[in-house]
Amino acid sequence: MAENSNNSDPRILRKQPNWENLAFYKKSDVLYRLTVHFVKKYLSYKDRTVDQMVQAARSGKQNIVEGMADGVTSSEMEIKLINVSRGSIKELREDYVDYLATRGLTLWDRSNPRQQHLLEFCRTHNNVDDYTPLFKKANDEELCNLAITLCHQVDKMICTWLNKLEETFREEGGIKERMTAVRLGRRQTQNEIIEAQAHEIEMLKREIAQLRATIENISCNRQ
Repeated sequence: MAENSNNSDPRILRKQPNWENLAFYKKSDVLYRLTVHFVKKYLSYKDRTVDQMVQAARSGKQNIVEGMADGVTSSEMEIKLINVSRGSIKELREDYVDYLATRGLTLWDRSNPRQQHLLEFCRTHNNVDDYTPLFKKANDEELCNLAITLCHQVDKMICTWLNKLEETFREEGGIKERMTAVRLGRRQTQNEIIEAQAHEIEMLKREIAQLRATIENISCNRQ
């Protein structure tokens, strides 16, 4: 009879990524902690921007977690929440840009040697522990440019991740499509088993008929 291979069975629930190992999640965690430090040191607690920046930074991090957790059952929800994370990161970046602009500080461009060094550092460092020593040493202009650089990198990484999710959705569909695929796969397997059993029954019938004919011939010869 035909054997059913579990390795080829479609999955209903998608495998949940370990977001804690993803570079853009780690960088979003750095952004959150950096922002909490920044607003405490450089903004008045009465400033409405404090809550806005902290909530944007938190949303950027938490929606990655929630999106990937929900993605086990809902590709649509994962894409939506990861995109919310991206929107929050872009909002946070604008707050840092505005801080520089309203205080006459410099937004570093790529021609600035300090920005080149900052870019390279952020590309090669993802963990919070790599950045926390900078929080106390850097001034507000330096911290803003650090945060803006991280925002750009997280945004780019999230775009790449969203493209990957979109491609996966095109190939696998959502949970309804996966459930249908599992049902159809099981039905197909059952049909294959039934067909194999029917084939074996027909073979046994032919063998029995041949045995009966042989027995009858032996009986006739003895008479």
